Amino acid sequence: MTAAPSFFAQRIASAQSALTQAGLAAVLVPSSDPHLSEYLPERWQGRQWLSGFTGSMGTLVITTTEAALFADSRYWTQAENELAGSGIALVKIESGASTQHVQWLAARLSAGQAACVDAQVLSLAAHQLLQVALTQVGANLRTDIDLLDQIWPERAGLPTAPIYEHDPEWATTPRPTKLAQVRAAMAAQGASHHLISTVDDIAWLFNLRGSDVTYNPVFLAHSLIDAKQATLFVGPGKLTPALIARLKAEAITFQDYALAGPALGQLPPDAVLLLDPRRVTLGLRNSVPQAVKVVEAINPSVFLKSRKSAEDAAHVRQTMEQDGAAMCAFYAWFEAAQGHERITELTIDERLSAERAKRPGFVGLSFSTIAGFNANGAMPHYRATPEHHAVIEGNGLLLIDSGGQYLGGTTDITRVWPIGTPTAQQRRDYTRVLKGTMALSRTHFPVGTLSPMLDAIARQPLWEAGLDFSHGTGHGVGFFLNVHEGPQSISRAIPEASMAMQPGMITSIEPGLYRVGQWGIRIENLVLNVPASTQEQFGSFLEFETLTLCPIDTRCIDMNLLREDEIAWLNHYHATVRARLQPLVGDAALAWLLERTEPIDDSGSALAVHDTSSRKHPLQIPI
Repeated sequence: MTAAPSFFAQRIASAQSALTQAGLAAVLVPSSDPHLSEYLPERWQGRQWLSGFTGSMGTLVITTTEAALFADSRYWTQAENELAGSGIALVKIESGASTQHVQWLAARLSAGQAACVDAQVLSLAAHQLLQVALTQVGANLRTDIDLLDQIWPERAGLPTAPIYEHDPEWATTPRPTKLAQVRAAMAAQGASHHLISTVDDIAWLFNLRGSDVTYNPVFLAHSLIDAKQATLFVGPGKLTPALIARLKAEAITFQDYALAGPALGQLPPDAVLLLDPRRVTLGLRNSVPQAVKVVEAINPSVFLKSRKSAEDAAHVRQTMEQDGAAMCAFYAWFEAAQGHERITELTIDERLSAERAKRPGFVGLSFSTIAGFNANGAMPHYRATPEHHAVIEGNGLLLIDSGGQYLGGTTDITRVWPIGTPTAQQRRDYTRVLKGTMALSRTHFPVGTLSPMLDAIARQPLWEAGLDFSHGTGHGVGFFLNVHEGPQSISRAIPEASMAMQPGMITSIEPGLYRVGQWGIRIENLVLNVPASTQEQFGSFLEFETLTLCPIDTRCIDMNLLREDEIAWLNHYHATVRARLQPLVGDAALAWLLERTEPIDDSGSALAVHDTSSRKHPLQIPI
């Protein structure tokens, strides 16, 4: 249960007292850990412990007289509710990439004063911004102090969950092959050594998994690689003797997690170290001797793991079938139970998670289920709690964003369902979002297209009506790894060369529309970059294979807004969903699947269902 707001006010006061005693003017508490992860182990959830704000992104700044939380529009309503009574001001920023907190802090410091932030959780880019801003006002930045250790009496230690091997049945590319690929990239950069701190890169490279971070099957580790050997820095007791023996046979050695910094400090003067400045903290960077030449470039593993092999893609397709079957079973129960059982947003999370848990290869959820009814659905990152949740009754729209971690892949899907009778406005909103999902899903584009360039395609049907949404349109997705994965991002991000779309990438397509205090709509599928038919003169093209298999509700559609080709796309998608899921479901789930995948004509009426039983794995949905 979340602590009372006054309790958080006491924690802020404790931090302010510690600042005064240390002769400091402010402390910055980012949402970060020593691996710059999105989801944090409990030990580094200091921002949440101090403020009560549970969003996955946000920065807390505390001075001796005030405190402010900086959060983007995805979290504004949530933050206002969770900060109420704490005395912490919410500063609304445009996006998670905003640096407004830096200017806010600098404006409150005078010459000679000092602010602190823990170097072990501070990115190099963030440090540079802070250093420049504070220097301009004559203030100092201390990075050798972890204030949380002083004020958090029951702070958690390092996670102790065991590390396990991603079985070769699923991890079809062996470790030696992956290490050889990384070493080839090192050689191309002229590097003798390579430091990796991002936990998903390490999990992928070594075909290992863990449970140190909620929802992501990763473990805390750093790795230092040279031409002959790879060293993993992990907590003691996390690997079995048998796994250690297998890894040592492949020239992989082990040291204690805390020794990563000292190992960097012992690099020979003639070493050339490759590191990714966006994926290494200041604390580790400061451990590198000045004599060592540093080459700054994106981790080679970021590119390698983003391009799923044909074998990976085959596993993901099977995983999508199992995940789709679980959702059919859940939605069949849900629709039958309406009006007969008390259903809340919490019930949805429990029942949907239980259905996924029955499927082969299921390991856990890929993120916290978002089940938002009416106004709650208007908060993109809403999460129901025992203290605050809605009962599903009356009329409105129910948004469900959920996903699972399976040995054969990671899923992420959003659907919206009508409860009672949707209004004409809700149907128009829903249809424009659906048009955006379909428009991008059907797009062909040249290999190497920078992913942010595709963002406007999904927004255009909304823009035509003067509508928009504030979050990105799509994020990369890992293979039994993080549900958010780079380097591609279909968003308003400034395009960079690293964001080029390549074959094998899996990305979400999830436009939305949110009317604060009323309802939210988001329709999300995962798609795979696959080769498209091309003309030699114009180079190679890609298209999207829709991976996600679950009906898209047609009862919310305003048919006046759909074109014939869009109706054809939707009918073809539903035929594919039916063909792929029908063998995996039975009884009520089968009846629900058949009803929800009936094709529609331009009046919204159901057409005769065509026999699709002979279609094994239709890869693309035609234009």
